[in-house]
Amino acid sequence: MKIAYVSYQIQEKYTSATVDEDKTLLDFLTNKGLSIERVIWNDPAADWKSYDLAVIKSPWDYHEHIAEFKQWLNHLESLNVKLLNPYERVSWNMDKHYLAEIAASGLAVIPSFFLEKGDRLDLKVLTAHFNTEKLIIKPCISGGAKNTYILTAQNFADHEVQINELLQEEAFLAQPFMPEIHDGEWSFLFFNGTYSHSLLKVPKDGDFRVQSYLGGSVNVQEGLDKHVETAAAYVEQYARGCLYARVDGLIVNGELNLMELELIEPYLFLDTHEEAAENYYQALSANL
Repeated sequence: MKIAYVSYQIQEKYTSATVDEDKTLLDFLTNKGLSIERVIWNDPAADWKSYDLAVIKSPWDYHEHIAEFKQWLNHLESLNVKLLNPYERVSWNMDKHYLAEIAASGLAVIPSFFLEKGDRLDLKVLTAHFNTEKLIIKPCISGGAKNTYILTAQNFADHEVQINELLQEEAFLAQPFMPEIHDGEWSFLFFNGTYSHSLLKVPKDGDFRVQSYLGGSVNVQEGLDKHVETAAAYVEQYARGCLYARVDGLIVNGELNLMELELIEPYLFLDTHEEAAENYYQALSANL
């Protein structure tokens, strides 16, 4: 079986400052004897019909070319190329409106309010809705903290015009600023629905963004069993049939609250656990 290992045209702004996970994992899988090769998702020269299976690993710029990415998914499906993760889950997961569905199921999610395309941002309405003085606002289709703002009454005038201009182009998600972010954002990794490993991502002093290229740090830690069980509940209900899932959340009043369920192109932090790459390989092998 010939496998496409789907990546992107490398851009430094998306690259981890520590480990080239894409190359390390690809080498690991190749050494296991798999017929697998890196293919850029929007490379016009790519011969997708020559592959039996495509694994979405790191098309980290997809949100900047969303219409083209959707066309690529449709093209791949028309060729009957099996996709991991499945087409339906990828399409569902690319828009953060999915958080409303998860919250409606009763699972804990950071409170969210959706501003649809064409809406105008009213800070007073949102701060009253969340009973808070500080908000986070970000696009419903985005990645890497792009166009993510922290808003207060003091800085609102600095961002109001720009955000309302962006709202004419796309929908946004508003959430209360959660002070628990300073304690770190947990990530729980699952392969084929089975828990593999976890870690804690901590923003640099004075920031709230945990991405490594924005100064965040990764702390290797095993989550408490009860938090692993909670993370598994999101995966069981919303990531069935997925090769990989990353559950990102905060511990609020002793309970895991979901920030995002990553099913498209999450960094997997395979270097933080000695069995992680093998866990991934075993999960992939089960899909061959």
